[in-house]
Amino acid sequence: MKAVVIGSGFGGLAAAVRLQARGIQTTILEKLDAPGGRAYVYKKDGFTFDCGPTVVTAPYIFEDIFKAANRKLSDYVNLVSLDPFYRIYFHDGTHFDYTGNSERQEREIARHAPQDVEGYRQFMAGSKKIFEKGLIELGDQPFLKLWDMIRVAPDLLKLDAIRSVYSYASKFFTNEKLRRVFSFHPLLVGGSPFRAPAIYALIHSLEKEYGVHYAMGGTGKLVEALVKLFEELGGTLRCQSDVVSIDTQGKRAKSVRLATGEVLDCDLVVSNADLFTTYEKLIDSKSKKFYSQSRLQNFNWSMSLVVIYFGVSKKFPDLKHHSIILTERYKELIGDIFNRKTLADDFSLYVHLPSVTDPSVAPEGHEAGYVLAPVPHLSEGGVNWEVVGPQFEDRVLRYLDQNLMPGLMQNLVVRHSINPNYFRDTLGSHLGNAFGIEPTLLQSAYFRPHNRSQDIHNLYLVGASTQPGAGMPGVLLSAQITDKLIARDFNLQEHLNS
Repeated sequence: MKAVVIGSGFGGLAAAVRLQARGIQTTILEKLDAPGGRAYVYKKDGFTFDCGPTVVTAPYIFEDIFKAANRKLSDYVNLVSLDPFYRIYFHDGTHFDYTGNSERQEREIARHAPQDVEGYRQFMAGSKKIFEKGLIELGDQPFLKLWDMIRVAPDLLKLDAIRSVYSYASKFFTNEKLRRVFSFHPLLVGGSPFRAPAIYALIHSLEKEYGVHYAMGGTGKLVEALVKLFEELGGTLRCQSDVVSIDTQGKRAKSVRLATGEVLDCDLVVSNADLFTTYEKLIDSKSKKFYSQSRLQNFNWSMSLVVIYFGVSKKFPDLKHHSIILTERYKELIGDIFNRKTLADDFSLYVHLPSVTDPSVAPEGHEAGYVLAPVPHLSEGGVNWEVVGPQFEDRVLRYLDQNLMPGLMQNLVVRHSINPNYFRDTLGSHLGNAFGIEPTLLQSAYFRPHNRSQDIHNLYLVGASTQPGAGMPGVLLSAQITDKLIARDFNLQEHLNS
């Protein structure tokens, strides 16, 4: 058997390793000049920047991929635990250290709102139940039929997991700062805390159970590890290979065509490309009935991002690895991004400073990192990033200079940035979205695009827009779900060694 995987993001790499471990001759086709997709690595003047995901949770899911190939993750990459997980800054200059240690977390809560310590205990008890049901039991299950959703609905209702994450947190916390601390996580997977269902409250228990980690050398080392494993198993990675079509015969994919005109015959295709791009640009209109253009247009797509990568010729010893800055207009800003699609004057920010943990990513005496700002995706009549981008980036950097990283501007030696245009033009993301389809209740589980195409029987889908969703755990689980489906469809052993 032969398989082609389109795209080498974490979902594509994980799927390719699993297929190759089954003995299916697998070729990965990557449009860019290096693997990783959103996890592309940018290097300049001795600095190493992870362009995409940097919060590594659920390392056991990575370990399962290597176990499927009779290997150990620890032989390929070094993961270290971070403490605290995040330092969260508020508009009044105070901060909150978010950690997995219950006693320290309760002391931190008591600093801000002693009356909410008991609420925190109840919140975490509820989060653990949602975690056990939503991730441990259902995280790797395909929701192919409506009955699959109906079957678990009573449990989700009982757990109160269908109200919004912010509403769920507000049940347990009276303090507004703490409501924000315990509701921001959907933003890490492209969702609004006011629209994402409380199933995402499981992230708190996930992080408490397994920690938040960093791959020494950067997230790109995880990409390198998966590529090395894939090639050791006999797989083929081809970069600068732009796929222009998935050719079909009846309801089956028979080959993949490149921009050069080359055609690769195959028995199955796994697409890690953007969902909209896969259906709208790679598949002939006659071959798609279920995912018509109108159906694709009706999805709510996630927000986009502005990310500014910086190399600085000074150290910031007081900063943590992960910093989050929440604006005073928390709800209003999120409404600007998700509902009104307008670029506000203020912003909430995530600062990733890996050189605090890993000196190898910057020259001695320097810091390497990035600052990320959630922004609206590209809607009609929206922001012209060619004009507004540089001004917005300057405002963000000046804010950091004045409030978090004094001397940043004066000591800036490397600067590089991406905005929604990059996600659209380089990564092929519809409307420049950064996380695929927005995680809302009616775009989750059965209502989210399935991992097997409803139009083409041997086309499978992995990545942020498919089940179960975005974020590193989500896209890795999408590959695990897809592997199970392929095993069933082709009468293979359903489980390897995972």
